Amino acid sequence: MRNLDILPEDRKKRFLSCVEEDRISNLPEHLIDSILERLSVQDAVRTSVLSKRWRYRWTTMTSLVLDEQFAKKIVKYVAFGLNGFIRIVNQILILHPRAISKLYLYIPNISLDGFQEVHQWMLFLSRSSVRELVLINANSLYPLPSHVFSCSELKKLKLKNCIFNTPLEFEGFPNLKDLFLKNIVFGPNCCVTKVSLPRLRNFTLYNCTLTCPDAMLCRLANNPSLTVVCITLRKPIENILRVEYMNLARLLSILPNVQRFIIDGHFIKFLSADKMSNWLPHADNSIKWMWLLDIQFSDMDQVQCVLSLLQTSRNLVRLGIHYSPMPQGMHYDVETALNHLESPNCFGRTLNQLETVSIESLTGSRTELLFIKLLLAHSPSLDKLTIIPIKASDALLRLNIAKEIMRFPRESRHAEIIYLDP
Repeated sequence: MRNLDILPEDRKKRFLSCVEEDRISNLPEHLIDSILERLSVQDAVRTSVLSKRWRYRWTTMTSLVLDEQFAKKIVKYVAFGLNGFIRIVNQILILHPRAISKLYLYIPNISLDGFQEVHQWMLFLSRSSVRELVLINANSLYPLPSHVFSCSELKKLKLKNCIFNTPLEFEGFPNLKDLFLKNIVFGPNCCVTKVSLPRLRNFTLYNCTLTCPDAMLCRLANNPSLTVVCITLRKPIENILRVEYMNLARLLSILPNVQRFIIDGHFIKFLSADKMSNWLPHADNSIKWMWLLDIQFSDMDQVQCVLSLLQTSRNLVRLGIHYSPMPQGMHYDVETALNHLESPNCFGRTLNQLETVSIESLTGSRTELLFIKLLLAHSPSLDKLTIIPIKASDALLRLNIAKEIMRFPRESRHAEIIYLDP
């Protein structure tokens, strides 16, 4: 600082002021790392122009977010060329001297050489002890390489639009807590490999294609950590391979600690294949929050399964239902479902804990209205029932449906019915 004496007084003051204001550079290393990880990758890279000390500072980031916004910016600029996205991601990963613990990667719909570049990125990650991996693929189905299944430190795994075929020697993810799979096609190995997920807490299977759903579900059996399960299927399960027989009673028995449960009509139809088991009393479950999606109440199988599920959910506090109109070309025995819902013993248990119910896409069919009538008659603690009719319904039909629902008797004296326009 002795050389400052030769500077004019005004320049000396400006220099000292800049030094004093650069407080970020003097922060402890862990705080600087924390600040960088809160920036986007683009902004973190821009810090390299601040000074020599900051030139490669961004390469110490252990959490990288290369999301859709990041990809679109690169693809947008012609200067990067057709392979700009691949080249830049390669540079980001290669320049990283430290292990990457978290990676969010969005793969845009661009020309790829058989996903060879993505395979290399997955190989790099498998050597970095990655703990969180989010892979959102907007391209064609990406076949996950074996490198992904060797990431034993993974705690969170989120995949979209991939082919999931476990190696035969794969035994599981011992540390995985959150597993989210969307638009996934499962390979044949998933039916035979013994996968262990001892710490799994949240499991989401969204719009996936399963060849042997019972085998997949049995991998979750009696997991004490598993409290959230969401299973929705892309389409009805046809030509499935039965490895182990699964029905509603068995499913609830292997998921004793689940508190949040989300399933759709296709999966309910699969569970109701063993019709006899749905008539029998089942053990109580631990579910407190339940969403039933795309339910078709003209289908006796789904009606029977839903009623059975509700009657074993003595801890249920919140219930959500999204109705589905009858698919074109599909014909159900509606009279059988009506007769069952009108029978005096179809719902033999009171939902003592149920406080909130939301019903969406109500078509106003007789079976749907009878189900609402049952809920109101068996829910003494109900505070609020919110109903949103289907958008295609006209105003007069919606008014008549609302009038009929308002006349239904209620077990709860303080139950409020809210009827909203779609």
